[in-house]
Amino acid sequence: MSVPDYMQCAEDHQTVLVVVQPVGIVPEDQFFRIYKRIASVAQVSIRDSQRNLYIRYRHHYLPENNEWGDFQTHRKVVGLISVTTCGSAKEWPQTLDRFHSQKEVFGATLYDSRLLVFGLQGEIAEQQRTDVAFYSSYEDCPNVEKRVEDFVESIFIVLESKRLDRATDKSGDKIPLLCVPFEKKDFVGLDTDSRHYKKRCQGRMRKHVGDLCLQAGMLQDALVHYHMAVELLRSVNDFLWLGAALEGLCSASVIFHYPGGTAGKASGRKPSLAQGQGQAADAGKRHRPGAQEVLIDPGALTANGISADTSSEIGRAKNCLGPEDIIEKYKEAISYYGKYKNAGVIELEACVKAVRVLAIQKRAMEASEFLQNAVYINLGQLSEEEKIQRYSILSELYHLIGFHRKSAFFKRVAAMQCVAPTIPEPGWRACYKLLLETLPGYSLSLDPKDFSKGSHRGWAAVQMRLLHELVYASRRMGNPGLSVRHLSFLLQTMLDFLSDQEKKEVTQSLENYTSKCPGGMEVLTLPDGLKLPPVAFTKLPIIRSVKLLDLPVSLRPHKQKGLLENNMSTKSPFIYSPIIMHTRGEERNKKIEFQWVQGEVCEVQLMVYNPMPFELRVEHMGLLTSGVEFEALPAALSLPAESGLYPVTLVGVPRTAGNITVNGYHTSVFGVTSDCLLEGLPSVLTSGCVVEVIPSLPRLQLSTSLPRSAHPLQPSKEELSSSVSVQLFNGETQHLTITLENIGSEDLETLEVASKTCNTKEKLFGEFLSWDLDEAVSQLPLKPGQSVTLTVNIKVRLDFSGGENLLQDLNDDGISVTGLPISSPLRQVLKPRAETKPLGSESSKTDYNHVKTLEAVMTFKYSGGAGKVEGYYRDLTLGVHVDIEPSVFFTRVSTLPATRTASVRRGLDCKALKAFHRAVDSNASHSRVKFAAAGSLLRISCSISSH
Repeated sequence: MSVPDYMQCAEDHQTVLVVVQPVGIVPEDQFFRIYKRIASVAQVSIRDSQRNLYIRYRHHYLPENNEWGDFQTHRKVVGLISVTTCGSAKEWPQTLDRFHSQKEVFGATLYDSRLLVFGLQGEIAEQQRTDVAFYSSYEDCPNVEKRVEDFVESIFIVLESKRLDRATDKSGDKIPLLCVPFEKKDFVGLDTDSRHYKKRCQGRMRKHVGDLCLQAGMLQDALVHYHMAVELLRSVNDFLWLGAALEGLCSASVIFHYPGGTAGKASGRKPSLAQGQGQAADAGKRHRPGAQEVLIDPGALTANGISADTSSEIGRAKNCLGPEDIIEKYKEAISYYGKYKNAGVIELEACVKAVRVLAIQKRAMEASEFLQNAVYINLGQLSEEEKIQRYSILSELYHLIGFHRKSAFFKRVAAMQCVAPTIPEPGWRACYKLLLETLPGYSLSLDPKDFSKGSHRGWAAVQMRLLHELVYASRRMGNPGLSVRHLSFLLQTMLDFLSDQEKKEVTQSLENYTSKCPGGMEVLTLPDGLKLPPVAFTKLPIIRSVKLLDLPVSLRPHKQKGLLENNMSTKSPFIYSPIIMHTRGEERNKKIEFQWVQGEVCEVQLMVYNPMPFELRVEHMGLLTSGVEFEALPAALSLPAESGLYPVTLVGVPRTAGNITVNGYHTSVFGVTSDCLLEGLPSVLTSGCVVEVIPSLPRLQLSTSLPRSAHPLQPSKEELSSSVSVQLFNGETQHLTITLENIGSEDLETLEVASKTCNTKEKLFGEFLSWDLDEAVSQLPLKPGQSVTLTVNIKVRLDFSGGENLLQDLNDDGISVTGLPISSPLRQVLKPRAETKPLGSESSKTDYNHVKTLEAVMTFKYSGGAGKVEGYYRDLTLGVHVDIEPSVFFTRVSTLPATRTASVRRGLDCKALKAFHRAVDSNASHSRVKFAAAGSLLRISCSISSH
């Protein structure tokens, strides 16, 4: 026997073997449909008896295995069911001959046989035969199961007769010596009359009767016969059959202790007790651990060692084997099998049965010892298919006892055996399927989400090797899409464990694959129904933070104050709570305070990092959103090797109003398109991903006739849309032309203009800024592309009297004068006088700045379109910066000769900086002085009276 049955278990020893085979040409699907119905009759209750007969069906069985039927009767084919298709009466004789030829293959051991004929109708089909059943078609065969039950009962009748025949006392008859195939030549020429030979025959026959009792449903009788066989065979050192007797004893004990079976089948088996033995009351005694072999009364044996009455032995039996003893006897039996080279299959199957029992007992370490022994059992030259089967079964058994990594190891060996160089047509599909089954054993899942939960599990080096093998197998299968998916998974999940050289090699391979079959985010479904989830490159590049940006100052929408108060809602009755309880997910779902506008470009800033040792090119990077219709504007970027945090701004345009949620981003890297969701990136920092998109508003662009200011307004902390600057003389007026162009898509319906002076410490006479808005308002509504012009008058009138400063001495005669300011930088070019005080004196420390500044902010508040209906508006701010210089200053003050004794006359030398008419008020004469042109000089004489 060269081919082991790896599916054997201990309870198979109580089954009878029935082979179901087709005769002639039978469609495969039709045959297995009938085979499934036949195999459903796995247990039959014998009429007029409390015993059950268990049947084991096989559709393929090697005749050479049948030769071991005397060694273990459950290996003997005792029943044959043939299935055939016969279309006409002419084919019937040939079909019948084939059936008889098939019976001859197992004829030496068959108890009974049946032929199921489908498709034949007529006179032949109406004949009543016990061994043939006729059916019109494979669909119309209602009583197949009933026929099989009758067939099983006929097998039981033969089985029972053989059991009684072998167990009955036949005084004077010699007991035949039962042999296994390889023993027959060894027993030629032996002395058949020796005591040693007779004991060998008695022990083997006692063991054989125990097998028949076990099959016939007489469990307790079988236990007694096995015990007696063990004693007899041990005394003559018949180790091979002693091992078989011990294994039979273990099987009977397993059937007794574990009625549900050890093969993991759903249908449990009940213990079959002989009628009239009354064993129910002794159930507690039967389970007593540490039971030994039975004590046999030598007087109970007849001359040939076989007695039909076993009741005395049953009464003397202490118990069947306990759970611990079962394993010990299995070990002993296997050690005996190991002495025979030709018993390798028996030894291997015994190891498998013991492992299944240990799995039920949850003794994994002992089970692993049996499996380790099974690995090294030499079965000679095995075919590649047999090697694959052997490694696969070893894998399943290791999985059964909880050794998942060991199970994965042998499953992978089986996969590699499928594509061995000696196989002319390698089975890459079978290899790929087996490799997939090894993944759980190596803590490897094909779902990338499982790798974002905490630390890495498993051996990364082994996992990478396995993923590479999956890539290669899928490529040899002719499925490049699978290769891309597995290679993408390898790069995403094992990036931290790849060396720089491996990163380059993997990415090059990925680019080669994607040039033929680009990778995407669709779920791949394999032929066996397994679904491969998509792989998103969340590490190429790595995202550290996501921040939604507000619109520029000039585009930010504002809510009308009255409507804002009505829409405010208080979520909590408390103004402040020191306990802040929120999660990262709540932060992402938190609504941001600012708003975006429908139809306007919005921005999201990402801080990215390139972990690769080479330049990373990211194509078609854009935003993933939900809630409103959103047009993402993809970007392409190139990140240097192992760059630090690098800011990247992604933009898009919301096309409808509502609440928009930024769910993530999409990229295209190495030919693989990825949709990266922020909920799968717990390490990404964000201040919120939900923002309100309000209806569209008009958009104004402001331009002015004056140059843009080079410096911002100092006192104002506002962000200005624009600013202008101008330099004027005191009292001068400047016209500022402002052009407002509607560059949006909505009509401009309302426009309001207001101004605010920023610094008010200067005393200002009259209005600083003035305009007439009526003409501009008359042009509303302003269509997109149209513009409106507004003229603003800038008029400055300040007080430059400067009475708070002391005037240096400008007298010709050296008399100090106070109250008049030095109001021009031209003062420093005057000729110094000898009597002038040194620069370091107290009077020289006071510096007077003749230039004064006025600043104001003009606000243009406008609205229109659907945003206006919702109460939103926009505003533009224009900063106005004016530097003011005085229009006139005094160059000299002198004392003139008095014309009257009651007054003093002073002479003032004046210079005009700009042409204008100016009235100078002197307390004495109230005279008016006219300056004709800029730069003209004039002396003013004024009289000061003393009272």
